[in-house]
Amino acid sequence: MKKLLSTLLVLSVWACNTDKKTQTTMKSEETFGYDYDFLKKYKEVILLEQDSMKVAIVGDYQARVMTSSAKGMNGFSYGWINHEVIASGKYTPHMNAFGGEERFWFGPEGGQYSVYFKKGTTFDFANWQTPAEIDTVSYDLVEKQANKAVFSKDMELENYSGTKFKVNLNREISLLNQADAEKLLGVSLKDLDWVGYQTKNVVKNTGTEDWDKSKGVLSVWLLGMMKASPQNTIIIPYQSGKADQINDSYFGKIAAERLIKKDDILFFKADAQSRGKIGIPPQALKPVAGSYDAENKILTILQFDYNGETDYVNSMWEIQKNPYKGDAINAYNDGKNDSGSQMGQFYELETSSPAIALKRNESLTHMQRTFHFEGTENALDAISKKLLGINLSEVPKL
Repeated sequence: MKKLLSTLLVLSVWACNTDKKTQTTMKSEETFGYDYDFLKKYKEVILLEQDSMKVAIVGDYQARVMTSSAKGMNGFSYGWINHEVIASGKYTPHMNAFGGEERFWFGPEGGQYSVYFKKGTTFDFANWQTPAEIDTVSYDLVEKQANKAVFSKDMELENYSGTKFKVNLNREISLLNQADAEKLLGVSLKDLDWVGYQTKNVVKNTGTEDWDKSKGVLSVWLLGMMKASPQNTIIIPYQSGKADQINDSYFGKIAAERLIKKDDILFFKADAQSRGKIGIPPQALKPVAGSYDAENKILTILQFDYNGETDYVNSMWEIQKNPYKGDAINAYNDGKNDSGSQMGQFYELETSSPAIALKRNESLTHMQRTFHFEGTENALDAISKKLLGINLSEVPKL
């Protein structure tokens, strides 16, 4: 009996130490609470809460979701935040990279209908400028509940061809409860730590004229900056046999050891060690994308509404022959640029709305859902298999 009690005591101590080690593996600056307290020093933060799920939003940063957590204040902070830029309190040329795991932008970025280049300028970094309306302007909070916040903003923009737009944006961000999440995902979330939120982005043509595709139109573009890690992989399924339609040359060809394209799914290393971007056109897409961080056992899933549209704005930095042959899904891995500098340790998952010529007072809506799940690989497999079509053990080690 004494031997048995001694063995049980040793096992108990071992279990406690193992649990403590697991809890202290994460640095304090990686927690949601750290980022939340940091942001509050500089801006008003809107906090959405539901059980252990938390989402932090900053209206001054265009109502972007800065970060989220599945385990409360002490949980992992999923969004990448540029602490240095925010703390400086200064605006920078071209773009203010505040970070945030979902920000609102307009497309197209490049081409004759771009809203990032002035008419007659060359398509290079020196002339690239993010419009203030999606970079420095504060959005107005019009409704706040425990699990929902709604923002609004009237804007005026002009594209490279001189076409002017007057629009109103209504942006609603809401936490998803378990019943709704399980219905949307088609899987049980029992025994998993998770957070899920949805953004509903409604853009209304408030100008005096109908939009005309021959003069350019706007599209909703949602971009999410997530924390990179050495064992993080972007996973995007697509229509079988369409691998040749994927654009992987935005910033030069991506090395073969960093991007694997199979018949109906791709794997893209997201470690923030090599700059690269890919795009999935509508004819090849499935309306889902994801990533798996094997180091931290975090599975991220992105869903968005897709109704079979084929025209998407083209954001390539050139005068385009096909300005509406663009991508519906993009993914980006940060790394050193041509000057040798780097923005940060992040990767991006992005979705866009179709290009629609809105009539006067007509609106377009783009909805996106972001989920983060934590658990063992086996526990996460059901979600990965259902949404991405693979077991996580099948993700190659790039």
